[in-house]
Amino acid sequence: MGRTYIVEETVGQYLSNLNLQGKSFVSGLLIGQCSSQKDYVVLATRTPPREEKNENLEPPREKLGDVDEEWATEHAKQVSRMLPGGLLVLGVFIITTLEMGNDFQNALRRLLFAMEKSMSKKRLWNFTEEEVSDRVALHICSSTKKIFCRTYDIHDPKSSAKPADWKYQNGLSTSWHSLECTVHINIHIPLSATSVSYTLEKNTKNGLARWAKQIENGVYLINGQVKAEDCDLLEGQKKSSRGNAQAISHSFDVRVLTQLHLNSDHRSTATVQVCSGSVNLKGAVRCRAYIQSNKPKVKEAVQAVKRDILNTVADRCEILFEDLLLNEIPEKKVMNSEKEFHILPHRVFAPIPGSTVMLCDYKFGDESAEEIRDHFIEMLDHRIQIEDLEIAEEIDTACISSSMNNEASLDNTDDEQPKEPIKTAIVLKIHQNIGVIAAFAVGILAAGISFHYFSD
Repeated sequence: MGRTYIVEETVGQYLSNLNLQGKSFVSGLLIGQCSSQKDYVVLATRTPPREEKNENLEPPREKLGDVDEEWATEHAKQVSRMLPGGLLVLGVFIITTLEMGNDFQNALRRLLFAMEKSMSKKRLWNFTEEEVSDRVALHICSSTKKIFCRTYDIHDPKSSAKPADWKYQNGLSTSWHSLECTVHINIHIPLSATSVSYTLEKNTKNGLARWAKQIENGVYLINGQVKAEDCDLLEGQKKSSRGNAQAISHSFDVRVLTQLHLNSDHRSTATVQVCSGSVNLKGAVRCRAYIQSNKPKVKEAVQAVKRDILNTVADRCEILFEDLLLNEIPEKKVMNSEKEFHILPHRVFAPIPGSTVMLCDYKFGDESAEEIRDHFIEMLDHRIQIEDLEIAEEIDTACISSSMNNEASLDNTDDEQPKEPIKTAIVLKIHQNIGVIAAFAVGILAAGISFHYFSD
């Protein structure tokens, strides 16, 4: 028996209203959440058309086999950054004027695998063996209104198509539970002298992978309590007038405690490493995850929160490196500079129309709300109002000061911190053994990243 996809009715309306505009097909992404029994689809978004290099030429009429795999994969990568914990790109849809043949189905299959390969590159986590690895390829024929729903196992390159059920349900998007937390990060990544051939981005990702293990092994308090993994997330929550706790959307506060491994049972070995410099990330990040209301377990909720923490930090670093590249700041210049300080983009949330679920985007300090709104519309193909944007992290009062003290001790720098830092302020400290350099950055911001390289 194939999988069942429970789909928000507004997704069906969106798909029905998509105009082919003279093209042979229109394709896009399906977004939602997996569970052991069934999958839930809360959003569909068409892949934006690729701009033609010569605007005076009419775009050629696409054939059914001409799925732009590279463009669709890049769209999936961009959209995956906008998903909070618990949500995934579940698959792809395609709307055609004719029923498609085997060649086109093979193209969709290749697209699913290419998208998953692209999105998995930046992940700091792995799917568990218990999780569902099926992804959906939905085909709708606009002339006959027939729906063909098939799934492929993305962990099996030789997998063949399996039929699946596609069922619409009204109000699916209004009964999701949210989990929110603020995580304070302080990550020090030494850059080994033996890894100088690696790019700065690769070195940073390797360092984040070590930090990710702390997050994976952390203790998670839900509304101040440690709950057993198999416990019902809604246990003890208020029920509706009908006696059903599932019908009410609940919001949970989550706190993360990372282990220090100071117990006597844990043995560690000190390692001396020759380094050419270091990368420091320090700040506070706002995290959010969503769980469907069908008898959620604590294990599922904690897993969604963990992945949002890991995703949002990794995504911000990736966006920063892309921004440096776009602004033609080569990594060699950053690597050779004695000290670099950059503010990572902060998080902005926006609601899915008619839903309690919110998606996110990332905003640098010099970007306007209009730009963020336009990016939401371009990526998600849904109208977003500026007043609906929720800026989760502010950087309005950010300031930077630095000081030099060749005789300072590494142990007494705490006294140099601002006596009355702004609430949720972030303090960034950089030290160098050859004449200690201390730099402080204080501000309400998403997170700070600094690059510091030892002089020869």
